[in-house]
Amino acid sequence: MAVSRELDAQGGLESVTAAGRVDSLTGIRAVAALMVVLTHAAYTTGKYPQGYLGLMYSRMEIGVPIFFVLSGFLLFAPWVKATAAAGPAPSVRRYAWHRVRRIMPAYVVTVIVAYLLYHFRTAGPNPGHTWHGLFRNLTLSQIYTDNYLYSFLHQGLTQMWSLAVEVAFYVALPILAYLLLVLLCRRRWQPGLLLSGLAGLAVVSPAWLILVHTTDFLPDGARLWLPGYLAWFVGGMVLAALQPLGVRAYALACLPVAVVCYLIVSTPIAGEPTTSPAELREAIFKTVFYAVIATLVVAPLALPQGGHRGGRGGGLYVRVLGSRPMVFLGEISYEIFLIHLITMELVMVEILRSPIYTGSAWLLFSVTLAATVPLAWVLHRFTRVR
Repeated sequence: MAVSRELDAQGGLESVTAAGRVDSLTGIRAVAALMVVLTHAAYTTGKYPQGYLGLMYSRMEIGVPIFFVLSGFLLFAPWVKATAAAGPAPSVRRYAWHRVRRIMPAYVVTVIVAYLLYHFRTAGPNPGHTWHGLFRNLTLSQIYTDNYLYSFLHQGLTQMWSLAVEVAFYVALPILAYLLLVLLCRRRWQPGLLLSGLAGLAVVSPAWLILVHTTDFLPDGARLWLPGYLAWFVGGMVLAALQPLGVRAYALACLPVAVVCYLIVSTPIAGEPTTSPAELREAIFKTVFYAVIATLVVAPLALPQGGHRGGRGGGLYVRVLGSRPMVFLGEISYEIFLIHLITMELVMVEILRSPIYTGSAWLLFSVTLAATVPLAWVLHRFTRVR
């Protein structure tokens, strides 16, 4: 069934009509957002240093790579489909406007509220809480600096480094599509050549990691720049290239492999529980494993068995993620991502009254969600694209 669709931000896809919504792809956004909230709850309650279990908690940050894979798939797919159908390429102007109007309203509101709130709260070291920090955070340019942690990091907005990476991918995607589909494939549908080009593009990430770990001429914020995470987006772009070929991915095959990879990456092989591992080999292991895990998790939804879309058919995995609760949370997942650290800090201090690095991670996670979901819905309601 042909339906008119609108690309949603932060890895989502919303149809213009409710009946045409790709439900399971919306539902997986909920999973990604909940994993991000849980890993931050584990960090806040001091669970990271607790051996293997602590590493498993820290690796819940895999929610971010899942968002990136979704963005790679959903945003690159229109260029791939246009090439496969020998049609005109998507309008870059229209694409850019859709990205801005979906991402920025809710984000700007969140940043302003965070700066106002922490102006009246004693929240410890908060180097980003300056006029310069406000400008950098509003423009998502806070990671492009040396000594990032001591320059523009705002206590209520620490997760926004990943949104800055996401926006950098938005800017780069039309260029990457031109390089891959126009210069490399010469505007013809050549899937083998396209997949080869994507494989080459994925190599940028380990090459960048080698550069930032073996040289010192780049600012330390360079470890958070797009090239280091490009492989995660490429995972989704590969799925977009496979879709016109009729390739199918089965949850019974993909998910067990993803779980095994998660158990492996939760060992010290991927380094300490930190966004950017100190050792080069740890950073490479982490990047590769996260790319594989996130791609395998999304693959059965992007390339469902039997060709079913929208959570109808295609197996239990697709149906669960296409269920109403998951779709509801998926629709506000971006807003949950934006505000959950602010609500978590308030819950920890004002409701649970627990000192930092103490308490139950699951209790903090649950109460934070209870506080975050209604606020996220309101934020979504008044800033969404209509």
